[in-house]
Amino acid sequence: MLQLDILTLFPQLFDPFLEAGLLGKAIREQHVAVHLCDFREYGLGKHKQVDDEPYGGGPGMVLRIEPIWQMLHDRESHHRNAGRSVRKLLLTPQGQPFRQETAHALSQGEDVLILVCGRYEGFDERIRSLVDEEISGGDFICFGGEVIAMMMIEAVTRLLPGVLGNAESSQEESFSAARLEHPQYTRPPLFEGMAVPEVLLSGHHGRIAEWRRIQAQERTAQRRPDLLKTS
Repeated sequence: MLQLDILTLFPQLFDPFLEAGLLGKAIREQHVAVHLCDFREYGLGKHKQVDDEPYGGGPGMVLRIEPIWQMLHDRESHHRNAGRSVRKLLLTPQGQPFRQETAHALSQGEDVLILVCGRYEGFDERIRSLVDEEISGGDFICFGGEVIAMMMIEAVTRLLPGVLGNAESSQEESFSAARLEHPQYTRPPLFEGMAVPEVLLSGHHGRIAEWRRIQAQERTAQRRPDLLKTS
């Protein structure tokens, strides 16, 4: 079973997300377990402070190192005492972009994944020394790392054995072979003058497979030529 710890200032954001759809089913069937950890449990003083003004001035607030250091220490100790290894991931726009191959690697590992979600203007720089890797959701900025953590949870969980009803679903989709997925159609065969390609109605599996291969190649070349350069 894949285990994830999510370190966040807003654990309540995850409640409906973890209960719905195939992810909720995967959790109930114990393919994956998600433990939410609130920064404020380790906040400083009576107000449970977790952030402060940046040295040198500037807008916004910066997450302090003490609460995150203590929480990481306690979670890592908890897992190691139970015989589990951990992999600590800092979610930040400055990290390596999260890709499908990253999801595959994480889904096949045996480590407990500890995801640290940023907020406000970011982390005290010293927090970077506490983790094994920094991951970005892409070249954009969100309010915090929670939505990136959700994206990662879904991308990794759906690759676990038994989570998808059809195991081939994750093998023929976009990015599975450095290609975008071929076009998909379903009923009706004709709608408002828009027809399903005849080859898909032919029942000829060889012709259908070749059509899909060509379509995936052409679509990738048109929309994401960068994928072809890396394959």
